[in-house]
Amino acid sequence: METMRMFSPALARDLAALGRVNEDTSMESVLRGVTAAVAVGVPGCAGGTVELRREERLMISASHSDLIALVDRERALGEGPSVEASATGRNILVPDVLQDTRWPRYAATAVKHGVRSTLVLPITIDGATLILGLYAVRPGAFPGGTADPLAALLSEQLTVALANVSDYDEVLTDAAQLQEALAGRAVIDQAKGIIMHASGCSSEAAFDELRRLSQHHQVKVADLARLLVSEHQTKHGGALPS
Repeated sequence: METMRMFSPALARDLAALGRVNEDTSMESVLRGVTAAVAVGVPGCAGGTVELRREERLMISASHSDLIALVDRERALGEGPSVEASATGRNILVPDVLQDTRWPRYAATAVKHGVRSTLVLPITIDGATLILGLYAVRPGAFPGGTADPLAALLSEQLTVALANVSDYDEVLTDAAQLQEALAGRAVIDQAKGIIMHASGCSSEAAFDELRRLSQHHQVKVADLARLLVSEHQTKHGGALPS
């Protein structure tokens, strides 16, 4: 029951829903969903931010634009709870930014944006690091025991969500590459037909000629074929040799 008071049952449901991908799903949409879910599902939380760092790529999302400005300012200052959580790998709780003396410049910025208390959770998932920030407009909004069970729930659900998004992106990439390959093959066949019609050579000889020209001009065979087809259609009003 104590854990249930730390966050609503709807939070687990909303986080689990992020793992169900469709054509509109992206890493950005999942991160936005995380911030929206904690803003609604954690009592006292007025908004959330998430920073996802994977290799050299950094993505930042927030439930409110003011919080994006706060995170950007914190990174520029080089001090604050998110910076500390990222550097140490520890949960950082700020019960009241006006009473906390660790990061005075950050505190001034937080109060300017209406933030009085903060809980930041660093979560490592499959080589990626997420820094999740929860923000409240009143002091003492987050009980000291909130961090660990909330971090465990987020880690469990986001591991699934991010893995599903990555798998979905990989499928889309493979499909796009296959489509590109098929389109390239079709235009190469058209270019071969143009060469065969012009010189009376065989299909194999036409492809050899395309390959020779591509090597000579240091362009891909498919790109050379597109150029040849485009020039032929321009000269002949869009018609290809039958």
